[in-house]
Amino acid sequence: MQMNLPNKLTTLRVILIPVFLLVLFFMEAPGNRYGAVVIFVAASLTDFLDGHLARKYHLVTNFGKFMDPLADKLLVMSALVSMVALEDLPAWVVIVILAREFTITGFRTLAMEANIVMAASWWGKIKTATQMVMIIVVLLEMPFAAMPVIETVLVGLAVLFTVISGVDYIVKNIQVLKG
Repeated sequence: MQMNLPNKLTTLRVILIPVFLLVLFFMEAPGNRYGAVVIFVAASLTDFLDGHLARKYHLVTNFGKFMDPLADKLLVMSALVSMVALEDLPAWVVIVILAREFTITGFRTLAMEANIVMAASWWGKIKTATQMVMIIVVLLEMPFAAMPVIETVLVGLAVLFTVISGVDYIVKNIQVLKG
């Protein structure tokens, strides 16, 4: 199979995950956090770009349909679990987000078996954007007086939109469970 540009970008995102982790855990502070954020942002941009290119130029492939959401989940989950290890986030936040992701992935698997297409919703896009902004802001550990409040609000929004998007997915696709 020849790899088109969107699939190469998805593959690059997966390759950047261990680079992100190596920089975050093995570089000296505070450079580790800044370097990790640069890598995370670059990887996140490939997520936007690969989907845009695949749709615009009709380059959607089975590889891309499978790997793109997997790469997104691996990137975000790697960052979130790392942030628990660094004591930047409470574990319950990551558990809520992981539970939503596993539930929706299971739902998508059932839907595929029943030949039901589960379209992405705006809630899911808001969830992803909120999670990514939260990860970036919390990882940066900016030394401003208001940052603890801003971080708490971002974590709360990320959890809120994670739950809302999960419930929205299930409600809109309840027929998957009936089949």
